[in-house]
Amino acid sequence: MAAGDVKSKIESANKEGIHRILTARPFLVGVKPAIEVLPGMKRRSIFHAGPPIEWKKMCGPMRGAIVGTMIFEGWANSWEEAEKLVEEGEIELSPNHDHGAVGPMAGVISPSLPVMVVKNEKYGNVNYGRIVEQKVQFGAFDKEAIASLQFWTDIVAPSIEKALGKIRGQGGIGIDLKSIMARALYMGDELHNRPTAGTALFALSILPHLIETSEDKEQLSQITSYFASNEIFFLCLAMTACKATMDAAGEIDHSTLVTVMARNGVEFGIKVSGLGNKWFIGPAGIIKGLYFPGFASHDANPDIGDSAITETAGIGGFALANSPAILSLVGGTAQDASKYTRQMQQITVALNDTFLIPLFDFQGTATGIDIRKVVKTGILPVIDTAIAHKEPGIGMIGAGIVTPPMEAFKSALRGYAEKYRL
Repeated sequence: MAAGDVKSKIESANKEGIHRILTARPFLVGVKPAIEVLPGMKRRSIFHAGPPIEWKKMCGPMRGAIVGTMIFEGWANSWEEAEKLVEEGEIELSPNHDHGAVGPMAGVISPSLPVMVVKNEKYGNVNYGRIVEQKVQFGAFDKEAIASLQFWTDIVAPSIEKALGKIRGQGGIGIDLKSIMARALYMGDELHNRPTAGTALFALSILPHLIETSEDKEQLSQITSYFASNEIFFLCLAMTACKATMDAAGEIDHSTLVTVMARNGVEFGIKVSGLGNKWFIGPAGIIKGLYFPGFASHDANPDIGDSAITETAGIGGFALANSPAILSLVGGTAQDASKYTRQMQQITVALNDTFLIPLFDFQGTATGIDIRKVVKTGILPVIDTAIAHKEPGIGMIGAGIVTPPMEAFKSALRGYAEKYRL
């Protein structure tokens, strides 16, 4: 095939891909137990963040999260019992992204855990997201950690589902997440490490329906307190909205757009639209940032979580200039944030027409990572993220900036050349 023909096919495919990304309409339509909605979820399945990985190769936080989840499910009562079941092959371990789902940090999803159900109303695909909390996702498996999952499962999730049922019953679709995300960016969020405004806007959207459908004032008080004390809550919705956005742009022949970036705490993996569901992998990096008192880089686990789906869709680190408040958490200066935000334009194919940056005269965020541009320029996507302690259960010890391994993008480009015989 002539070089001109190949370039024409790529540009046409990427034009279609970016059109699907920019016109996506993700709505929260339900909150359901994973076993009821997640493709491929079995009675003893646990899905996790990042690319595929075996138990024996997993990092501490991932193992701890799996143990905590097994205790939550009632499959085990201790680390030893859980580990024995996994080693005997009783538990199926699989990446969230291979089942249309995402989860923060270790990202573990099990059959009983209610997940966010987000439908892309424009293209019809449905995707799923794990709740954000500060215990099990970091590898904790004590009683307090299990109680946090139980509270979500027994109190919060059924109440939100009931409220969404009220919206559907009145002829609505659900809650428009893209609209909330656009407004939250105006209010200083970047929607990865700082989803504070997003959480407040979501609470304002759902609370009237929660009040209408609640029959228990004490539970309603608990739920409102939950939102008030959990300002990072909206991250799980932003992640799932981004997953529903990017999945619509997946599997377009000849497209060089990145549709997935995800980490399991050991490896960093990407997927590319024109290469289907194949993972391209490199080593996960150590995050450079600010540590909480008493911790340092030697305590840190390598990069972990599915939350880089936000950067894949043009927010998070790609919107750092929009969120100066986040710099107090991840480090750096306002100039650094502006530099990163502009630099991302060199490796993407479009500016977003919905996610806008007031500081840049309402210019859109860089959207649609192109593997060719990453390899050609040597510029890697910027991700702002939390830092997990390498030992299970200690939790978040800081936050900062990280980039994927170039190896993953070069491998994807080689795979692209092989598939399309370039």
